[in-house]
Amino acid sequence: MNKLRNALTITAVVLAAAALTGGTAEAASSPIAACGGGSYHEIDSHKLGNVATIHLLYNGSTNCVVTWRTNPGTATRVLAAIARQESDGSFRDYKNDDDRFTTYAGPVTVSAAGRCIDWGGGVTISGVWTVWYSGPSHCG
Repeated sequence: MNKLRNALTITAVVLAAAALTGGTAEAASSPIAACGGGSYHEIDSHKLGNVATIHLLYNGSTNCVVTWRTNPGTATRVLAAIARQESDGSFRDYKNDDDRFTTYAGPVTVSAAGRCIDWGGGVTISGVWTVWYSGPSHCG
């Protein structure tokens, strides 16, 4: 009886600890929600075949990139990336989210007032890693 009571006590402690630490965060319902919602709006996008779309969003001061899979499912490699171009032409503040995801990669953000950005993303299409970058764009 003591062994059963001890096992039940340990189980209760483990379950209580799991409840206090929380679980996996809920995924966003759209690229805008992934960037934080509010005043973000889409200013550009690029399709990666029929598998994903790279979304560039802006809220008046910050650019945000999310690569959203068309048909979420089994985790596969997905990339969202962005960088700010400096006056000397180099890119700084490069940020990316590159991992195996079921729905989307990102958000990645950069503030680039008065500067160009380079944004892009990638996804595995039929076993082939496919990536796209804009080059300097959305300057100003």
